[in-house]
Amino acid sequence: MKRSVSFTIFLIFAAGCCFAQPPVPVKVEGGLVQGTLEDGLSVYRGIPFAAPPVGDLRWRPPQPVFKWEGVKETVEFAPSCIQGMRMGPGGRGPAPSEDCLYLNIWSPAESPRDHVPVLVWIYGGGFAMGATSEAAYSGEKLAQKGVMLVSIAYRVGQMGFFVHPELSAETRNHVSGNYGLLDMIAGLQWIQKNIAAFGGDPRKVTIFGESAGGIAVSMLCASPLAQGLFHGAISQSGGSFGPPRPVPMPGENMQRLVDAELSGAATLKAAGVPSIAQARKLPPDKLSGGGPPQPARGGNPPGLNHWPIIDGWVIPDDQYKLYETKRYNDVPVLIGYNSDEGLSFSPARTPEDYIDNVKSRFGPFADTLIAAYPPGAGSVARSARDLMRDAAFGWQTWVWARLQSRTGKSKVFFYYFDQHPDYAADSPKAGQGSPHGQEVPYVFQHLNPNPPPATSDEAISEAMAAYWTNFAKFGDPNGPGLPRWPAFSDTHSMLMYFAQTPHTGPVPDAEALEVMDRYFAWRRTPEGEAFVK
Repeated sequence: MKRSVSFTIFLIFAAGCCFAQPPVPVKVEGGLVQGTLEDGLSVYRGIPFAAPPVGDLRWRPPQPVFKWEGVKETVEFAPSCIQGMRMGPGGRGPAPSEDCLYLNIWSPAESPRDHVPVLVWIYGGGFAMGATSEAAYSGEKLAQKGVMLVSIAYRVGQMGFFVHPELSAETRNHVSGNYGLLDMIAGLQWIQKNIAAFGGDPRKVTIFGESAGGIAVSMLCASPLAQGLFHGAISQSGGSFGPPRPVPMPGENMQRLVDAELSGAATLKAAGVPSIAQARKLPPDKLSGGGPPQPARGGNPPGLNHWPIIDGWVIPDDQYKLYETKRYNDVPVLIGYNSDEGLSFSPARTPEDYIDNVKSRFGPFADTLIAAYPPGAGSVARSARDLMRDAAFGWQTWVWARLQSRTGKSKVFFYYFDQHPDYAADSPKAGQGSPHGQEVPYVFQHLNPNPPPATSDEAISEAMAAYWTNFAKFGDPNGPGLPRWPAFSDTHSMLMYFAQTPHTGPVPDAEALEVMDRYFAWRRTPEGEAFVK
């Protein structure tokens, strides 16, 4: 009897040891990497996909990864990239660093022969901040639904998007900036070359992101440099279809190279730095603040040179024109935005402030927009906040859906996120909808436990995770047990609403969006171009 008990204990101990063993090392560009086993998944954190962009590599496109000897332990998050805005450490990992071009993998694959579809996460943060190590982005829940979740880091702020004539002169293309986008492209190239070794399918790669990450997704869809690197795209509160503007504004965030070079030259001059050679020697924290401020971009705080630009290379032209002329990467897309995006971006305090701001920003078109998005009386109405929502996110997504459904061959799936409590009339939150970024924990299934989520929150989260992973697997979000999500077109302009239940509905505030569309069309006329110069 004693022997039997001892033998049983031995078996239990042996089984526990076996399950605790890390996955076998995987050969990738650079060498061998060793991850961990967590809840039945192979997890790798901090795999380098490019050389550290430090020293002479600062403000250059990402270079091939350096090789290493032995087995690299990839069990902890690498440092996040230097944050362009001084707003905290940027995630759960080590302090931010210029040495930051790493990616993370959550894999359900049991062998390299499994060919698991791949979802690639691109974080938001206004192109000025962000990190893969944020707890809300942890990929285990989505990976447990049968996809491989990869999150890639990219340079932000001055390190990722600084533009200067000297930098442009260094390159054969005579352009600068967009280093953060080039980092994303390098990460996707790494995935194409290496993900099969982890059991992933390089022929089924879907990129997805939120806010700046969703905007980046739309830019990658329009970039010839990203052609063939992904096969589906999900954009949450993204899109970049506004016309360029010398001084950027929300929804019109893009500068052309010549304007961005002027801004970069002014920034360096204000910092008292005479050359790029000397700027490359400065500690990065000397470059993440100071200098002449620029207006808020995309609803984010004012910043410096921290947005992608139309450079003629990574981003060839005004994205609206690229889609009009069928010059984009035609892949299935799943795109949408939240009902009350304007809540997150310093709305006007009074109706009078709102009217003044609209007249300053929109000039001759202001009265038309004020009529479409009335300010209310006494306090600023929700309809006024919706002007910011639609200029920066709603119109961008709506016009993306319309352009691609007209000019492309791939399907478009459009959603509207409006999941929130029904606030009482006397509540300070009365009339509020879903603010910017609220959908992210629903997608990743990391709902805040305090207070405990409602049953409808859990149902919406489960549905979104299922739709997103189905889309990664099949290029279509539909699947067993889910309400049918129809493809979008001008003749069938139905969206999936995530509001207490998943259900279909018409385009919200369609008449106001039509007015916003007329504004952007006017902006592309000689009169509209002259107004912003």
